Amino acid sequence: MTAKAALEESLFLPSPTSDLGDASGLYIPEQIESDQISESIHKLPSFHSGGPLLTDVPCEEMPSCLDDCVVTGSECSECFDDIWRQRPWSWQLLPDNLIYTSYLAGPKEPRLATAWYDDTATDPFNSSMQDGWKWDMTAGARVSLVRYGSSPVLHPQGFEVQIEGAAFVRLDQQDETDLRSSDYRFGVPLVYGIGRWQTKLAYYHLSAHLGDEAMLKYPSFVRVNYLRDAIVWGNSFYLFDWMRIYGEMDYSFNNSGGSKPWAFQFGTELIQARPTGIHGAPFFAINGMSRQELDWGGNVCMQTGWGWRGRRSEKLLRIGFEYLYGSDPQYQFVNYKQNRCGIGIWYDF
Repeated sequence: MTAKAALEESLFLPSPTSDLGDASGLYIPEQIESDQISESIHKLPSFHSGGPLLTDVPCEEMPSCLDDCVVTGSECSECFDDIWRQRPWSWQLLPDNLIYTSYLAGPKEPRLATAWYDDTATDPFNSSMQDGWKWDMTAGARVSLVRYGSSPVLHPQGFEVQIEGAAFVRLDQQDETDLRSSDYRFGVPLVYGIGRWQTKLAYYHLSAHLGDEAMLKYPSFVRVNYLRDAIVWGNSFYLFDWMRIYGEMDYSFNNSGGSKPWAFQFGTELIQARPTGIHGAPFFAINGMSRQELDWGGNVCMQTGWGWRGRRSEKLLRIGFEYLYGSDPQYQFVNYKQNRCGIGIWYDF
């Protein structure tokens, strides 16, 4: 092999003792003459894109795990041993998880969800028959905009500004899958969490609408222009890693369509706090609501089934059984009741 061929081969082989500090990532032996180096390097292919490098900007490194910890019964090994311990705080834009998460069994919580159920209560459009099979869907999300706090995979702590929004839609499976009603909610929660306790002060707007097909087929039905602009104070506490209790009070300063100022919500949920792996884990959640407009009546919603929690975030997928009794969570039918059970799929960001 000639000296020139040996040189060209060595340019592509990293030295076992080199720190590879050269910008090109190539190992260049010190004994090679400078004229030989320049003669060979210009023949190498370019490592640069032919167009503008729009992504060539500094990026934040992923947090690393300092401990080699393993959770018993889990497939994960990235510091999930103590999910409540104090960690450094910093400013974060658009963090991937939430300090205050949605209530699992809350009927008006933003998420992606769908539920098929049979309602044995009276049909709002025909008092002589049962409501029957219906299909409720939720298309929305709750996300964090900015945080000053910690950034672990599970249960971050600190101050946080969130934004939430969702459309709650009901379809009639027994009548050409017509749109019966849709509720819309948008809110901005201000959140603080420390240790096992979280609190929020939030504003939200909610309005209820009757479906176009329902208005055409049932012209005698009295549409309700239900609307709320409300301030919410909520608190959440984890008695155990896997058990959360919560409660909130809701005061609406702008009401229409039968809405009155005060409403309360409370409940509990039991679910694996850490990543579940592919096998998943069981869950149980129950939520209650009490509203002034219903003479302090309301509804109770219970869910149980199986859930999967992500390894890199708190994203949660659940499938299971749902039972709801009491006031209809679709506020277009605020004065009607439901007694329904069915199956659902829920995905929380």
